[in-house]
Amino acid sequence: MHSQNSPDTGTADAPRLLGWREWVALPDLGLPAVKAKLDTGARTSAMHAFDIEPGHDEAGRAVVHFSTRPLQRNETLVVRCCAELVDKRRVTDSGGHRADRYVVRTTLDIGGLARPIELTLSDRADMLFRMLIGRTALVPDQAVVPSRSFSLGRMNARQAYAHLPSSDGSQRAEA
Repeated sequence: MHSQNSPDTGTADAPRLLGWREWVALPDLGLPAVKAKLDTGARTSAMHAFDIEPGHDEAGRAVVHFSTRPLQRNETLVVRCCAELVDKRRVTDSGGHRADRYVVRTTLDIGGLARPIELTLSDRADMLFRMLIGRTALVPDQAVVPSRSFSLGRMNARQAYAHLPSSDGSQRAEA
């Protein structure tokens, strides 16, 4: 099933093997399940975001508030997030288009391995995957095997989001 690596560890010499798409969590953002595409051609990771509002938290630190629709083909589930603002950078997308994007720092949980990552915020509504994981979030101890999918297992996304309140404050029965 897996290589000799356990599902939650890897080293530079014997990296943990991941599929080209995996279920991940972004616990600091309140996102327990996001289907992500792993893209070694991209340097930085990207997340679908809209209603982006830079500001400051109570301690005066720079933050960004944004909304996201974390699940594919689900326009009703909207999660409001807040993350530490790291930078605003000019990013070139796969089509060669350049745009300034907010960059935030958050925690990525991929198969039980949590690590801090930088994440650019962009409108990915027209993209199949709401999140793209770039190579800086994977090195040095993970490798992508293009012929594999969901090497770390599958998640029940509806169940993962069922506990979140809906935008009107009522409990969400189904995501």
